[in-house]
Formats: sequence, C-alpha cells, structure tokens
Amino acid sequence: MTSSARRFNVAACGRQMGKTTLGVDRITRAATSGIPCAWFAPSYKYLDEVWRSLRTVLEPMVATKSEQQHRLDLRGGGVVEAWSLDDPDAGRGRRYGLIVIDEAAIVRDLETVWQASLRPTLSVLGGGAWFLSTPKGLNYFSTLYQLGQDPLEAEWMSWQMPSSASPFITAQEIEAARRSLPERVFEQEYLAHFLQLAGAGVFRNVRVVARLQPARPEPGHVYVFGVDWGRTEDFTAISVFDATLQEQVLIDRFNRIDYEFQTERLQRLAAAYRPRQILAEANAMGMPIIERLQRGYALLDGTRRPALPVTPFVTTNATKAALVIDLSVAI
Repeated sequence: MTSSARRFNVAACGRQMGKTTLGVDRITRAATSGIPCAWFAPSYKYLDEVWRSLRTVLEPMVATKSEQQHRLDLRGGGVVEAWSLDDPDAGRGRRYGLIVIDEAAIVRDLETVWQASLRPTLSVLGGGAWFLSTPKGLNYFSTLYQLGQDPLEAEWMSWQMPSSASPFITAQEIEAARRSLPERVFEQEYLAHFLQLAGAGVFRNVRVVARLQPARPEPGHVYVFGVDWGRTEDFTAISVFDATLQEQVLIDRFNRIDYEFQTERLQRLAAAYRPRQILAEANAMGMPIIERLQRGYALLDGTRRPALPVTPFVTTNATKAALVIDLSVAI
C-alpha cells in the first residue's frame, strides 16, 4: 500500500484491519525524519489510546512532552501533535508536513473540517494526508475514496481492505460475524464496502453486477456519458459507460463546485474517453450549460474548449420512473 501512496491517501478498512497501526507508522516515520505531524481523531474518546501509542513508540526520541497539549517535540526537529475534532478548528494556524485523520467516516462535518481547517495546514510545507476509517454509508469519506479511484486526480490514492487482510483477526471470527450479522452490516463493517444502509430496496443484486473499480479508456471502445447536474446540496454525477462492454466504467460525483468548473471537469473526462454521445439533464440550469458545451467556449487565457456531442434529456416523474424500472429489471 505505502509504495503506491500519493500526497492524499484514503484507506477504507474493515474492522480490526490495523488502520490505527498504519497511521501510527506513517506519523512516526515522518516525525523521526524531522517533519511536523499531527493526528486528528473524531473525539477525545478515540484520541486517548492513540496518544498513548504515539508516546510509547516515540519515547526514545522525545526531547520535550506536553500531556496537556498532546504534543511531542523530538530530537532532530520533528513534532507530533494530537487533536480531537470535537473542535472543528483543531490545528488551525499550524503548519504540518503530514497529518492522519483517524476514523474519518465518523468525523462530524468532515467536508468542512477538511476544506476549511485541515487542508490549509498542509499548504506551506506541501504536506500530505492519510484518511483512515471503516466506511459509514455514502458520506464525505466515500467522496474522498472516489477521488483516490479517479485516474484524473493525480494527487489522490485510495484502497479498500477487508478485515480478512488483517493478521489480527481470524477467518473463523469473520465467518462467525458473517453468519450472525445482517448482510449489509457485514459488508460495510467487515468487507469495507460503501453502502447506503437505508432506502436501498429498489435495486437489488447491485454489488453482484457492479464494477467496483474504475477502468481506464480502452482503444477501439465506444463510450457514452450520462450527466445529472447539481451545485450546492445536490451532487453532479457524470457516468462513463463503455458501450462496447455494456458496463459503467467510471462515475464522477461531486458538489459545491461552480458550473464553470463542472464543465471543465466534464471536458477532462471527454478528452480521456472521447464519448460518442453525452446525455445530459436539461432541467433547471441544465440547458444553458448544455448549449455552452455544444458550441464550445473560450477560457480567460485565450484557449478554447471544443464542442462536445451533448444531447439534452428532460427529467420528469414519468421519465424517471421509466428509467428506474428499466434499470432495476436490467440489474
């Protein structure tokens, strides 16, 4: 895993996978090399045990220690600080070369904490981050995981590791959990699958037929896109479909991005997959965006984006119902 790590890394792990051990290893290696580091936990309850582990592992290198501030200053210049995200501004104003966000899926408002507080602490030193957690539904941790699966996001990497990959838990214990737990709970907690645990009764057997990893463009294959626009609370979703294999090979899902940047993101995917057709929702603000994409447009630096083969699609209750039924039957 660590050999393929990038600047921002997301590890979705089953229970008892050893994710905390991984995080402590990342922190100690960096700190003993003179790098300022920080550990962030969802609350003090999750912080205490890790703080004891960091103290024990780094004890031979510690120059000064503050129990009150959860800070270790190491000989050689490295620093380790441990924070609880009970305070969403924890770490604000610091400069770090590496941070670990433990149990990221249960951090309250992870998106705001990452974007407004934690990400800026890495800017001066060009630092990196590790997000470690067992999945918990389709929340922002899931979004970060998808960034790591996106071939266009060069700074991100992600892995999905079930509990069976751990040396700390036996196959017999995992099988006992499988027999005693509801199927979807077992899939999330032990297989590290991202699931919407409620309201998912329309589509069954999705995981049997789903491609779980994105596929890169293949020469000679025909691709088509589907686009559903969103902006603030709603998500924009771009589905890349390989018409040659009859498979969805990538989905890009994001929100809180201006329409100008959304069209640029679509342009980047189109440049990679060269779709024969892009079917895009025309409702609300959809049509002006579609018209812009159909005719091409100029950027502020004078370069011009090419026209894309976009076909508008009007979503109504009737068309949506038909699509849902067709997809459910196909699955």
